[in-house]
Amino acid sequence: MATDEEIYRIKSMQDEKKSLGEKVSSKEEKFATVALSRSSAINSQNTDIEEAGGEDVDPEEGHYRDTKVKRALKQRHLGMIALGGTIGTGLFVGIATPLHNAGPVGTLIAYLFMGTVVYFVTQSLGEMATFIPVTSSITVFSRNFLSPAFGVANGYMYWFNWAITFAVEISVVGQVIQYWTMSVPLGAWIAIFWVFVSLLNFFPVKVYGEIEFWVAFVKVVAIVGYLIYALVIVCGGSSEGPIGFRYWRNPGPWGPGIITSKTGEGRFLGWVSSLINAAFTYQGTELVGITAGEADNPRKSVPKAINNVVLRIALFYILSIFFVGLLVPYNDPRLSDSSAIIAASPFVISIENAGTRALPDIFNAVVMITIISAANSNVYVGSRVLYALAQSGNAPKQFSYVTKQGVPYLGVIATMLLGLLAFLVVNNNANTAFNWLINISTLAGLCAWLFISFAHIRFMQALKYRGISRDDLPFKAKFMPWGAYYAAFFVTIIIFIQGFTAFSPHFDVSEFFTAYISLILLVVLFLGCQLYYRCRFIWKVEDIDIDSDRREVEAIVWEDEEPKKFWQKLWAVIG
Repeated sequence: MATDEEIYRIKSMQDEKKSLGEKVSSKEEKFATVALSRSSAINSQNTDIEEAGGEDVDPEEGHYRDTKVKRALKQRHLGMIALGGTIGTGLFVGIATPLHNAGPVGTLIAYLFMGTVVYFVTQSLGEMATFIPVTSSITVFSRNFLSPAFGVANGYMYWFNWAITFAVEISVVGQVIQYWTMSVPLGAWIAIFWVFVSLLNFFPVKVYGEIEFWVAFVKVVAIVGYLIYALVIVCGGSSEGPIGFRYWRNPGPWGPGIITSKTGEGRFLGWVSSLINAAFTYQGTELVGITAGEADNPRKSVPKAINNVVLRIALFYILSIFFVGLLVPYNDPRLSDSSAIIAASPFVISIENAGTRALPDIFNAVVMITIISAANSNVYVGSRVLYALAQSGNAPKQFSYVTKQGVPYLGVIATMLLGLLAFLVVNNNANTAFNWLINISTLAGLCAWLFISFAHIRFMQALKYRGISRDDLPFKAKFMPWGAYYAAFFVTIIIFIQGFTAFSPHFDVSEFFTAYISLILLVVLFLGCQLYYRCRFIWKVEDIDIDSDRREVEAIVWEDEEPKKFWQKLWAVIG
């Protein structure tokens, strides 16, 4: 549904051009006319919106529908979500494959490299999301700064990404529990946790924030505890004696590689293949851009959450991989165990090697809680993306309807339905189905990162055109614009080369579609939207909209309650 801001933008763009003596093209005139007529048709069905408290009238059902999510996420919620909110399967389980193929040093380099890319992506998002803090800002920015076709295509692909990731997480929970017992069939566990996580997302966003806060806190404590434990074991605190860099010397730091028997070439290809696992592990770092529209003070909380990304990358991912590489040799057969996902977790393997009793079970419980939390975030993000698409008129308007607590319930239902793909692991080899879902979701996530970088480049160009200094923004991204170009360049390369195993040693049709199905869907969506909207491939810099969705935020006087109790002050410091 076209909003008042969009109507204003269309009118103002044409009026500005006319005032400058510029000619408004027939295509732009047609595009504006269609948008305005569609908006008028929809608005004519809604009566006395102001008296209804900002709610839409459903002409078929004859009563008001609430279409506004609630700003109920506090600074401590966003801070902890950014710090540990998406630590899940990718870190605890997903690093087994790159460690096996690329070795400890190759894996460490791959994650360091992807960490630099993610850092610049989040910096780009942070600058835009604090200036225009809206729900599902990633898709909104693509629409406003690139083109309507890019915005809609990116929106649906981003929803697809998180819905598939939800399936990945749910498929793993049952296998984690099978570490203890095989009495209950895997399909039953998937069904149980699918229902449980889906129901969680019908609670108000404040409940989501509290759950994620405490679970993320458990994750942070677990990771910090593991790092201390690993340091003790490396220095000789187990029956293995001092380990140091033993496994970097034998079997070695680089791993056997893949595909070819040529040592150098095989190791390089093994390292390249580990980049896709690294990208999956880092997915969700941009989650703050989705939650900005439900933050109680986005101008203050979003920048702090974005700055936590550096700590998160360095402390949780890089140090974890470093110590795991010291404690687990790349030729350990359990890393490639296809019988169960959790059996291949390098974290659990390292604890088992040290012979510490009970700790593997405790850490397995942490992994289970972590995966449930990640699945909860997946449904949350997917529902908000569909909500944003409906708000802009690019999805059925019913997806903009929310409960009294501000939950877009139809978006939750749509996302949870796609999560039923988790049952794929029941009829197939667990690792095969798991890797198939990872490839699909990761490529969709990479495309979202690419659009964030492109949108930020255009955003900076629009600011320059209007004479607005980036120094005056609520949050100024570091190392820009070069950081955005750096991220866009390498993400583009990874998107196209990540499926190289489908071509070597011989072409595999099934593997090709597994690797590139997300890219194919994105192209089809974009071309379809381009034909439907008949808009420019990309907005002219003078037509880029940096005003819509910002007026509401500018009009609000943000007030923070000063923490008074000890625990409130502690969470303020941590957040």
